[in-house]
Amino acid sequence: MISLPKTPSFSLKGKRALVAGASAGIGFGCSAALADAGAEVVLASRPGERLDASVDAIRSEGGRAEALPLDISDIKAVENAVGRSGPFDILVNSAGQARHGPAIETSPEDFDAVVGINFRGAYFLTRAVAAGLIEAGKPGSLVNISSQMGHVGGQDRAVYCATKHAVEGFTKAMAIEWGRNRIRVNTICPTFIRTSLTEATFADPKRKAWIMDNIRLDRIGEIEDVMGAVVYLASDAAAMVTGTSLIIDGGWTAA
Repeated sequence: MISLPKTPSFSLKGKRALVAGASAGIGFGCSAALADAGAEVVLASRPGERLDASVDAIRSEGGRAEALPLDISDIKAVENAVGRSGPFDILVNSAGQARHGPAIETSPEDFDAVVGINFRGAYFLTRAVAAGLIEAGKPGSLVNISSQMGHVGGQDRAVYCATKHAVEGFTKAMAIEWGRNRIRVNTICPTFIRTSLTEATFADPKRKAWIMDNIRLDRIGEIEDVMGAVVYLASDAAAMVTGTSLIIDGGWTAA
């Protein structure tokens, strides 16, 4: 009798997850997916009514969720919050900032705002969660929501692309450093996903044509396209996956 290998579990029961940028868009979708897989999810974002409403929505479907008002650009606040609420088995950082425009017109203020969240904030949030895991002697899965623009360039997106390329770089370095601690570090790199923040881009005929010309599957990405990837990377099914990018771009970067 030949014995069959056992499919690794995608269940996240018994796990605690921190999701930053969780009150809307991709971050909210990730929170819902992790809760649906059994994780206890702490939704973190800047204070506002939407955060509490997002927590209530997950609870209404039977998920375990709580709110954590947090601005990841405030490094000290991040360290205090993670130290107080952690350790977390899972991190999904979906907090992000975009101020698009021609590179020749980039202001220092716009540069600092985007770098402060997309690169600096992401770096120190990832470090804080890893530090808690190392201190507790626990393994973990840390995921930063990067972008296909972390692998290519884009129109009017010099600063944004720079920050996402940086995320790809520190992800690889951290994965090497923390592998011995059984902490996995990866990114998810979506194409343009339909959210409230991207509707203005899709409303511009030239921008939409550029997007559709590059997505080979000939459709705009939806939040649901990212949700399964988050559960996979967070779960034991991805136990040997670290230091890499899961690109969800409809074929954009294949060309």
